Amino acid sequence: MARFGGFLSIVLVIAGIVVLFSSAFVVPETKQVIITQFGKPVGDAITEAGLHFRTPFIQDVNEFERRVLSWDGAPEPITTKDKTYIVVDTFARWRISDVNQYFLRIRDERRALSRLDQILGSETRNAIAKHDLIEVIRTTKGRVPDSDVSISGESENIGVLTPIEKGKGTIEEEIFTAAAPKLLELGIELLDIRFKRVNYNETVRRGIFERMISERRQIAERFRSEGAGEAAKIIGKKERDLQEIESEAYKRVQEIRGTADAKATQIYAQAFNQSQESVEFYEFTKTLESYEQMMARETTVVLTTDSDIFKYLKSIDPN
Repeated sequence: MARFGGFLSIVLVIAGIVVLFSSAFVVPETKQVIITQFGKPVGDAITEAGLHFRTPFIQDVNEFERRVLSWDGAPEPITTKDKTYIVVDTFARWRISDVNQYFLRIRDERRALSRLDQILGSETRNAIAKHDLIEVIRTTKGRVPDSDVSISGESENIGVLTPIEKGKGTIEEEIFTAAAPKLLELGIELLDIRFKRVNYNETVRRGIFERMISERRQIAERFRSEGAGEAAKIIGKKERDLQEIESEAYKRVQEIRGTADAKATQIYAQAFNQSQESVEFYEFTKTLESYEQMMARETTVVLTTDSDIFKYLKSIDPN
C-alpha cells in the first residue's frame, strides 16, 4: 500500500510538471499572442513580452508579428487618364494594429498579403486612372530643364517640361488615404505606400524614345546651325582683318619703295652730275640695264635709226 502511494505521488508530480509546462509559454519581444479556446479568442491579446500561462490542452497560443511588415506588389499594367499604358510596381509597409480583429478577419499573414494585393492594387489603379502620365512620373512642381538643353526660336517647345498640378507624391498620398481605412477594418495599420518603379508599355516606350531622339536631333541641328553661323562670322572677320593688314602692308611697302627710289635717284644724280663724262656714263649704264630687261634669247627688236636706245647699238664696232 505504501509502495502504491509512493508510485501515485510520483505520477502526480510528473503530471503536475507536464501540466505546468503545457500551460506556460513565452511571448518574445517581436510577437503578440491571442489565446483561443476551441478556435475562439479568449480574453485580450497579450502584447507584453515574458512568461505567461494558459489552460493546458484546451487553449491554444496564436502568435502574430509586432514588427513592421512589408508588402511588395506585383508589377501591374494600368491606363492613365490620357490613355497611356504603363506598368506600375508598388510597395508598402504595414503592421498589425488590432490583433483580435486581425485574427477574426484574416487569421494569417498569407491571407493578409492577399487582401493587401486586392485593396492596394485596386486603389492604385483608381488613383492612376484619374491622372495624366506626367503627374505619375513627375515629383516636383518647380523643376526646370537645364539651361543647355532649352533652346529658343522655332523649337522653343523642345526641352520644356509640362507643368504639373499634383505630382507622384500627392498620388501616393491619395492611395494611402483611400486604402488605410479599409485595412484598418481588418486590424491592419498601413504605414506607407510608394511607387517602386513606373515603366512604359513596350509600344509606348518605343514612341517616347523616338520622340526623345527626334527632339535631340532638332537640338543638335539647331546647335550646328548656330555654330556654322558663328564660324561664318569669324571667317568673315578674319578675311576682313587680313585684307586690312595686307592693304596697310602694301601701302607701307610702296611708301618705303618710293622713298628708296627717290633717295636712289638723288644719290645717282649727285654721283653722275659731277662732269659731262659721268653723265654720259650714267646714261650708258641705264641703257644697258634697259637692254637687259628688254632683250632675252631669241628676241627680235625693231627700232628706228634715230632712237635713243639704238644709238649705242649703232656705235658698236662689228669687228
